[in-house]
Amino acid sequence: MPDSEQRRQDPEQILRQVEAEARSQARGQLKVFLGYASGVGKSFRMFDEGRRRKERGEDIVVAAAQPEVSAGMDALLSSSETIPMRTDLSAPVVDVLAVLKRRPQVCIIDGLAFDNPAGARNRYRWQDVEELLAAGISVLTSVNIHYIQELQPRIEAIRGKVVRDSVPQAFIKTADEIEVVDAPPEYAATRSRQRDENPQKFAKQLSELREIALLLAAEVVDYQLEQYMQRQGIDEHYGIHERVLVCVTPRSNAAVMIRRGRRQADRFHGDLHIVYVEQEEMNVQDRNRIEENLSIAREVHAHVEVLHGNDPVQSILRYAAEHGITQIFLGHSQRQGWLDRLRANPVERIILDAEAMDVRIFPNQDPVDHSLNA
Repeated sequence: MPDSEQRRQDPEQILRQVEAEARSQARGQLKVFLGYASGVGKSFRMFDEGRRRKERGEDIVVAAAQPEVSAGMDALLSSSETIPMRTDLSAPVVDVLAVLKRRPQVCIIDGLAFDNPAGARNRYRWQDVEELLAAGISVLTSVNIHYIQELQPRIEAIRGKVVRDSVPQAFIKTADEIEVVDAPPEYAATRSRQRDENPQKFAKQLSELREIALLLAAEVVDYQLEQYMQRQGIDEHYGIHERVLVCVTPRSNAAVMIRRGRRQADRFHGDLHIVYVEQEEMNVQDRNRIEENLSIAREVHAHVEVLHGNDPVQSILRYAAEHGITQIFLGHSQRQGWLDRLRANPVERIILDAEAMDVRIFPNQDPVDHSLNA
């Protein structure tokens, strides 16, 4: 028998080899405990889950914990195997090499948002976590909402405080599971007394921060769904919250459209996008109207984009598809000349081609507009 026939593997042998390679390359699972204020109990919740997993037989280690912990936390830590942090640098860092050598099933890392000092293996602690995940080690970690990089300007405006460390939102969105840790009922009153703040004002801040945290958690689940559908070759958008796209032109009633879009997005913990398709040969008056409209959009913290393209309809539909838009708001003139009735109207084209999206029409300020009245 030829050597090639002797060396040929049977299908079951090949399958076992593929499965072994998949196991060796499997990525660890990431669970994030997200707090919207300090002291809500996210670390306790995380370590308590570690305790429960250990009781179920999982191999758990702790690689990072806060230097000062409560009595309840101390009891949880004392029953856990700990890999000491490196202390040979200017600040303690996760001993990534020691964790990789120990190779547990799950590693607990408290305080995700730390910048590592010079000489550390990675620049940021979240990169330490990324390395462990890539090696097949699952991670439980905790972070407060005010450390999410892209959200910091908005949260700083609410809290009146600036923090230095940060974690990219893109990394948080890779989490396999995210748990928002709610503050207990007495938290607002207790913390406001400790900080000598007005209880009503502090409670309002907490409510705003909680809403941001819930929205981020929704985006993580949405991202997981989109990634799964891409892997399965499914070309539909099934977002878990609304994404509203408001299209403005010089003649659209932008103030009303943007206000209603903001209300609709907030109602369903969704996103608001504002777009304008660049037009050539625009007069000064129209240019000023566009700038006013876009200024209104920025005031309500919308995602603002100026689109470019020879076909405004295609530019809008392309943007909507890429961002998973669920609703499109358009302006439209009720008056049409005989020529408009003979050719495809841009608004009608969007209605016909906007698959799996709702389209809402608003009357324009100017009843005569033969461009894209959006």
